[in-house]
Amino acid sequence: MFQTTIQRPAETHGIGLHTGVQGRVRLVPAPADTGIVFRRVDLDEFPIEAHGRNVARVSYATSLMKQGVLLSTTEHLLAAIYSCGIDNVFIDIDAIEVPILDGSAEPFMRLIDQAGIRRLRRRRRYLKVVKPVEVIEDGRRIGISPANEFRVRCYVDFPHPLVGQQEVDMVVNAESFRKVLSRARTFCFESDIEPLRAMGLIRGGSMENAIVLTKDSVLNGPLRFPDEFGRHKALDLIGDLALVGLPLLGRVEARKAGHSLHTQLVSRLLADPSAWEVTTRHWEAARMEENAQEAVPASAAD
Repeated sequence: MFQTTIQRPAETHGIGLHTGVQGRVRLVPAPADTGIVFRRVDLDEFPIEAHGRNVARVSYATSLMKQGVLLSTTEHLLAAIYSCGIDNVFIDIDAIEVPILDGSAEPFMRLIDQAGIRRLRRRRRYLKVVKPVEVIEDGRRIGISPANEFRVRCYVDFPHPLVGQQEVDMVVNAESFRKVLSRARTFCFESDIEPLRAMGLIRGGSMENAIVLTKDSVLNGPLRFPDEFGRHKALDLIGDLALVGLPLLGRVEARKAGHSLHTQLVSRLLADPSAWEVTTRHWEAARMEENAQEAVPASAAD
């Protein structure tokens, strides 16, 4: 029912997956109604809000840009923060890219554990979906529909013997994210490595921060889950959905989607005010309040 921030600063550091640049990330408590805000401390703490209006490009990662200032590969950190229900936090970073760490969101969950979570004296505001919105492109689809909770259903299909068809369907909260998705790592195909590097990407990629698939096996196994690929795509989806700027109440279904479709859905949803409303009443909190009122004797209520 109430907004949150973190209790104390916490930081980590590592290499950027695509730029190969070393960077340091520090989470800092923020007041109510701040939202999730990146601050480029190498550029006089220039702020970049984690919001759909700041999406810059979505080629192999989600990048944000504001007034020409870029920040890349935000999705894993945002997925952890968003799933943990942290409404307000400053993310201080001294580089152009969020470190990839081990390729999953688990290190960021440990960072949040170090920081702790503190409740603020301000009602939490939710973005509640009231009518369906969808994006369809080249046989891929993503849509969001009304629901009294935040649920994602993510389906992937890769022509590889270890991947194939995989699906994740879950209500998103701190516990489910930690247990089901947080440890799932990013992945690539060995045949794509040189073409990607020729494009100036994955300069910081290694066997320590990504799963590498050969034609019929994993080059650097073992996998953490048999369906780690589908789980990681669901992780990416949640990180991109964080760009709506408020906790979601809605059901998202993604079929063979990626960063581009994820962020298109965010943009299309935010551009249609008739598709959503901002509310301070989560259905579970409202039900608890109603139950409490029903439990009060009439004489006491008078």
